[in-house]
Amino acid sequence: MATAGPLAGIRIVELNGLGPAPFAAMALADLGADVVRVTRPGDGGDGVMGRFDVLSRNRDCVEVDLKDPAGVASVLALVDAADGFIEGFRPGVCERLGLGPDVLLERNPRLVYGRMTGWGQDGPLAASAGHDITYAATAGALAHIGRRDQPPTPPLNLVADFGGGGMLLAFGMTSGLLSAARSGHGQVVDAAMVDGVAMLMGALIGASESGFWSDERGTNLLDSGAPYYDCYRCADGAYVAVGAIEAPFYAALLEGLGLDDADLPAQNDQDRWPELRSVFATAFLTRTRTEWAEAFEGTDACVAPVLPMGELADHHHLRHRGTVVRVDGAVQPAPAPRFSSTPAPSPRPATAPVDVDVVRRRWGLPG
Repeated sequence: MATAGPLAGIRIVELNGLGPAPFAAMALADLGADVVRVTRPGDGGDGVMGRFDVLSRNRDCVEVDLKDPAGVASVLALVDAADGFIEGFRPGVCERLGLGPDVLLERNPRLVYGRMTGWGQDGPLAASAGHDITYAATAGALAHIGRRDQPPTPPLNLVADFGGGGMLLAFGMTSGLLSAARSGHGQVVDAAMVDGVAMLMGALIGASESGFWSDERGTNLLDSGAPYYDCYRCADGAYVAVGAIEAPFYAALLEGLGLDDADLPAQNDQDRWPELRSVFATAFLTRTRTEWAEAFEGTDACVAPVLPMGELADHHHLRHRGTVVRVDGAVQPAPAPRFSSTPAPSPRPATAPVDVDVVRRRWGLPG
């Protein structure tokens, strides 16, 4: 149970699922909401990965059999005292369980009912299965991620599941809660990953419509086309990332590499980008990643070491800000963003299930 943060006092019931819905619930719990996860008997509240299950942190879990009318009744009782409700099933599943928005909003008109799906609550594909890669593909992101003349590269599951899905739902829930606090009326938040991915692509869609951005993958400013916005292998086999777009940053890059602009192709002469890339690649191979990171430290060249997850806790800037923390000995990202009015909370790891009566008493409901 969260006790501090900008969302302290907000109560949310979450039907346990996978990926984006738990991410949204984690984000809300990180910021102080009292989120209670409802799982099936035997699923366990500490997640599949135990203390490593970051998405399950900062909230209590109760095991409920939703196929049993008594189990549904216990969830409905929690909903009566809740501000929000989150589910991540295909359209119609919660209705069949007796936990659809019509039922819940009739009982609690102030409730904000959050629905997380890939395709949305309606449309030709609404009932179809999918994953991050399929939503990112359909919404126009995947085609533009990767190198020229190579297949598109799956961007982990960051684009649809978490950016276009979980973060979108968290934003939608927060907006709905703000509206309910002002109006006294709740509503349904339909967060679809295809909608969220398309929203994330807004600036690039605009660039494409204007003719600035080419549909040919790996030929543009930000997709590995430009040699000054890419990753380069170093002497030790590790990589650095370069993002020296603006002229002053580009000048700082050349200075750090010991290169003379007069001896090179013009920065934005696309016909000679392969030549410029070769010069950069040769230069970066002369030192290790650590040596380049130290050489560019404090400059405006926009050069950074490419860190795998296992090295995050050792980076001095991340360590200074507490961007990653250790919880029960396991590294995980700290809650974000930060607020001046409340201290940064320490994440509470996923725990074993508690009895539903524990939550009922905490929420002032009869046992």
